Amino acid sequence: MKVGIVGLPRSGKTTVFSALTGQNPDPGLPPGRTTLGTVRVRDPRLAALHALYPPAKLIFAEVVFSDVAGAPGRKGLDRASLTAMHDFDAFAQVLRGFPDEAGAAPDPQRELADLEAELVLADLDVLERKLPRLQKGEKPSFTNEKELLTRLKEQLDANRPLRLAGLTPAEVRNLAGYAFLSLKPLLGVLNVPEAAVRDPAPAPLAAAAEEHQVRLLVLSGEVERQIAELDDASARDFLADLGLTESAAQRFIAAAYGLMDLISFFTVGDDEVRAWTIRRGTEAVTAAGKIHTDLEQGFIRAEVIRHEDLLALGSEAKCREAGKLRLEGKVYVVQDGDILHVRHNK
Repeated sequence: MKVGIVGLPRSGKTTVFSALTGQNPDPGLPPGRTTLGTVRVRDPRLAALHALYPPAKLIFAEVVFSDVAGAPGRKGLDRASLTAMHDFDAFAQVLRGFPDEAGAAPDPQRELADLEAELVLADLDVLERKLPRLQKGEKPSFTNEKELLTRLKEQLDANRPLRLAGLTPAEVRNLAGYAFLSLKPLLGVLNVPEAAVRDPAPAPLAAAAEEHQVRLLVLSGEVERQIAELDDASARDFLADLGLTESAAQRFIAAAYGLMDLISFFTVGDDEVRAWTIRRGTEAVTAAGKIHTDLEQGFIRAEVIRHEDLLALGSEAKCREAGKLRLEGKVYVVQDGDILHVRHNK
């Protein structure tokens, strides 16, 4: 999963990125260039499973965050930044929740609306170039492409992002090649001073976010950057003093998983204990392909154990004896916390 961190100048975007990843982007990067940082998804279920398989390698799932360099002095997103954003699975927009250098009050609701407007215009530009070619007889990429794009243009003309268009999963898959920006999931990150870190988001912002299907997360980028520089024990004490139980990175990841409707399944063994990330509703044969393409192509069936059963009984053999191991076919929908062993033709 690749999450692009975006925001208007002086929103604290780069501070938030540094707090999450420990990376410090080069301030001299040209517009549109990205800095990547990888964060492990520290799932306690996986750590508990690892205790049953010492000394197997423990491999957490990972989230890649990307900070997009903007054009100096520009109020909005430049074309190079918008182009770079097509590569992301989701966006996290950092919203200023503190007074600026001149003492002006923050207006995160306006910032959210401004970004939405830029994403809508970028998508509209794509459609205004594509639709005339389809109308002139260009071969469509899928059935009813022209009709669907016409409907989407009406949505954008009304200044509404495509995530509100009520698209079916099949329609979303057909549109994947377009990488529409306003169709991608959006997380609003309200960057506040330390004193406000436990306060909820302002009601007008929360209402606007709900209307536009945007999730909200409140954090203090500067405080979290300080926490990221501490050892684990000191970080826990600092968080406790603030009345928080998790770092911004873990809260951010949880919000991103919920935003994209992601879940984790596990593979275990004497060589490694590993988490894999898939979308909710993924069938077993597709999940097997996440592990290796050969497993998807030669899939026979999957042995499935619930992680809580393995932890309670202590071994796969005991799970089998207790009837806690099931054989499932290709169309089995993998559940969050499933442990899979894939049987396949080599």
